[in-house]
Amino acid sequence: MSEITRIETDTRRSRAVVYNGVVYVGGMAADDRSHDITGQTEQALARVEKFLAQAGTDKSRLLTAQIWLKDIKRDFEGMNAVWNAWTAPGCAPTRATCQCEMGAPDVLVEIIVTAAASQ
Repeated sequence: MSEITRIETDTRRSRAVVYNGVVYVGGMAADDRSHDITGQTEQALARVEKFLAQAGTDKSRLLTAQIWLKDIKRDFEGMNAVWNAWTAPGCAPTRATCQCEMGAPDVLVEIIVTAAASQ
């Protein structure tokens, strides 16, 4: 049976979970929410990268991503500009982007990814 590894676990959630060669990174939002969509997306992706690294993998091994925007009409283009610059060349994952009511009023974007663990 494969071992389950949990990263930064508290009573509510783990920030990342590794199981059977797959890394699941929970929803990442910006720490400093005073920024616009560009700044918040950059921060969220930096957090994604941090947890991928803690799990022993990187963004070149992304399998899928879910991106949640507070206002898709206003922020889709700005978020995509940051996403496109961040994604490893030739390694874009499958992706869905939706609009939703966020858990806090100042959160503009939240990003969830799944990646293959490094060999």
